[in-house]
Amino acid sequence: MAARSRRPKAAPPPAAELNPIEQRLNEIRTLAEGGPTGDTERLVDLLSDAAPAIRRAAAIALAQVKDPRGRGALEATLQDPDDGVRAAAAEALGAIGRAESRPSLEAALIDPESHVREQAAWALWSIADSRSVPALTPLLADPDERVRWSAATALGRMPTPASFTALTLALDDTNDRVRRDAILGLGRSGDASVPERIRKFLRDPARRVRISAAVVLGSYRDRASVPLLLERLPLEDSFARPSLLVALGRIGDPAAVPALVECADDRAGWVRVCALHALGAMGGPEARTTALAHLNDPMWAVRGAAADCLGLVGGADDLSPLLALVEDSHPWPRRGAIYALGRLDMTVAAPRIREELLHPYGEVRLAAAWALGRLRDDGAREALIALLRQSRPARGTTRTLARGEGAVRLLSDADSRLFDSIIQALGRLRGDPADPAVLHALEEARSRVRDDDLERPARLPPPESPVGEALPTLRSLLEEALAASDDGEF
Repeated sequence: MAARSRRPKAAPPPAAELNPIEQRLNEIRTLAEGGPTGDTERLVDLLSDAAPAIRRAAAIALAQVKDPRGRGALEATLQDPDDGVRAAAAEALGAIGRAESRPSLEAALIDPESHVREQAAWALWSIADSRSVPALTPLLADPDERVRWSAATALGRMPTPASFTALTLALDDTNDRVRRDAILGLGRSGDASVPERIRKFLRDPARRVRISAAVVLGSYRDRASVPLLLERLPLEDSFARPSLLVALGRIGDPAAVPALVECADDRAGWVRVCALHALGAMGGPEARTTALAHLNDPMWAVRGAAADCLGLVGGADDLSPLLALVEDSHPWPRRGAIYALGRLDMTVAAPRIREELLHPYGEVRLAAAWALGRLRDDGAREALIALLRQSRPARGTTRTLARGEGAVRLLSDADSRLFDSIIQALGRLRGDPADPAVLHALEEARSRVRDDDLERPARLPPPESPVGEALPTLRSLLEEALAASDDGEF
């Protein structure tokens, strides 16, 4: 039987053979990759293209570029005859996030197409101007549940008496995401009546609603909810149980300790993590015993949580197990052990911690820098100065990584915190009289910070930045560190 010859694969058509729409789409992709330094004016021109697909792609690219120069054209595009283009324009205006776009976006809230109304509400969520509350409130009665959800989430970022009333009514919505974000929004209001209104939602049929209720009750430190939280704890799955444990830890009622100790042996690793964090927040001998028992847990996150717990409740007798954990094969337990040694003022551990300034993992270096400053380890000055010269000052405010189901995840990585933490550590190690080498390094670091970044909150590691507490500005951090310099000028 004769062998069949294979037909050669057809070569892709050259770029010149692409049809005009494909050519313009490729151009838009290239422009989007250029970022704010690219040709924004060309993207704005393409918002007037005859093809809806091109206009929509240009709006999406402007959302990626986030260049405010495209704002006026995008606001005009909210009147585009194609609903997909209008929705993309609303999304882009939200990405740019300028308050000047508020009136145009509020007008888009009555668009006949639901996905345009939804994107306009999300854009107003990004702007977070409380003047939008009257325009957003009617959307809580919208027939489309996604529109109601986006409106509830946006109103939750605009705490006013009017939004409080609206979100209270949204607690009865049939959609669980609307109920969840209404609960979270009410929690941000600070109103004393919130715990009583939402305790019943710990029994809601939707898991995400129960989780949000636990989060808010924990933030209010509502002791009246402890019996209900303990009742629900064994009934919840491994996804919901951590939120109840965190709430119990924040509330701090000793009645919860036996349940927390039991959950520290749960089959689910993240349940054990949250139980240990809750015990650390509450303190007491049970917390120390439980933490010591989990320093060798098979899950790295549990070992790290046990170290964090021990840093809050341990003492001098815990030096050996914490030093042993600094040798852990995973960086997270090492990090937790270093923070614990610093918190417990174990100066004898400083030489070993000093070695971790060269660790390849940023979180470990960050913990070491903080701990050495806390321990006033003079032997670390030279190494910290060298590390400061390699570190980059973070730019701008804390960046938003993603918005998923109404939640915001913020970028707080080690690299963005290391510069600030070393400044703090060297300020503590400056000496009296001040070490000229330290002052020179700090002044050199100050020269690398833009003036408009001095007023941003300092990015410090977890022991210095507990949730819900204000951080010093970068300016005040530098002023404190440089207080001994001759001129003191900023």
